[in-house]
Amino acid sequence: MTREILPNRRRGEAYSFEHDGIRYRANVSRFADGRLAEVFLDAAKADSGVGIVGRDLAVAASLALQFGCPVETLRKALVRLSNGAAAGPLGALLDLAEGGCQ
Repeated sequence: MTREILPNRRRGEAYSFEHDGIRYRANVSRFADGRLAEVFLDAAKADSGVGIVGRDLAVAASLALQFGCPVETLRKALVRLSNGAAAGPLGALLDLAEGGCQ
């Protein structure tokens, strides 16, 4: 597969949310056709373990999206609670960016 490269300048969407008692800031950008292309996820304490894990998750998700993985595949692969809500911050962000939970 070939990685779909994003333009250097692109529009982004900003989110701020709380998940499991931790505040997160996030940005997403999309391909020209509206598909999710890139995510950035930062915890309030950037150098904390949670902040580092959030950034690493976002890099891995962004690469998967750019190599053609549909966002729905990522959302369904991530852990969900018994009520269908995202168990982790990446799932919560993808739900926000795509308009709701599974």
